Amino acid sequence: MGLKTISQKDLQNPTFSNLSVIVRKEVKDLVSSVRFIILAILIILTFLATMYASLSNLKNTLGANYDSTKSFVYLKLLTSGDGNLPRFHVFIGFLGPLLGIALGFDAVNSERNNGTLIKMLSQPIYRDTLLLAKFTSPIIIVATFFLSLFMLSVGVGMLYTGVSIEPSEIIRILVLIFLTVLYVGFWLSISIMLSIKYNQTSTSALLAIGIWLFFSVFYPILLQMCMKFFLPDPNTISQDELIYYNSIIMDLLRFTPNQLYMDATTILLMPSVRSLGPLTMEQMTGTLPSNLTTWDSLLIVWPQLSGLIAVTILVFAFAYTLFMRKEIRN
Repeated sequence: MGLKTISQKDLQNPTFSNLSVIVRKEVKDLVSSVRFIILAILIILTFLATMYASLSNLKNTLGANYDSTKSFVYLKLLTSGDGNLPRFHVFIGFLGPLLGIALGFDAVNSERNNGTLIKMLSQPIYRDTLLLAKFTSPIIIVATFFLSLFMLSVGVGMLYTGVSIEPSEIIRILVLIFLTVLYVGFWLSISIMLSIKYNQTSTSALLAIGIWLFFSVFYPILLQMCMKFFLPDPNTISQDELIYYNSIIMDLLRFTPNQLYMDATTILLMPSVRSLGPLTMEQMTGTLPSNLTTWDSLLIVWPQLSGLIAVTILVFAFAYTLFMRKEIRN
């Protein structure tokens, strides 16, 4: 983004900090960029398609006799469909990383190639302030974008059903928005780190897309191949051993951020889901067919949520260290 248009008067204005000035400029440049507009249009189109499928199938999903306080109408609006389209959070699991990569793959190296980075840092602006602004600006855009989409879904649901939203549904949707922003923020931090490490924007973009493809496509395939090679034939083992081996596979899959996101969104949007793994008959004995409370669902998704927070902080801290040691005068 071209920071050379920031005037000296703005930088020395005591009413605004350097961070807020750079953030405002970055938000303006990112929102008007072609790449963000294209990805935003794609996400909006998938949102409208899934909303149409959910609304057309919502009455069949709820049934004729339903209690609005127990049926989670607005959660079903985000999870139900006609069977032809994936749910909206599944689309976000695929398009979210692309949005984060697109907003950060040239955050630093483009400034350096254009000669504006050294001009900015020659002003009374610290490196960490600049890097924080590069991360904060896309996060503000992503948070506003997804908050608007989910609030739009709630508004459309109110007009269509006439049912008021429950407080537990509001909490679940807000946690879902935070989780989605965090998921996109992880890929944003990776793309910013690569833009610091490599001088060419094409290199940082291709590497970020390659990392995303590895975790999303190739890692599950390689894991399944390895499990078939090392684990015994499922037809020759007992049910308890099969459940144990499946739990090992699921634990290994959770090393990928997209699996953490999908696990957490499944628990948040489907209160009837009580576990992320297989359950034995002994564990199901005496269990009443009821929905989990919001607090219980949050306790289940806390490992996934804390894992995404930790890995995002770790990647951003590594990018911070690289930027502090980066030679920018060459």
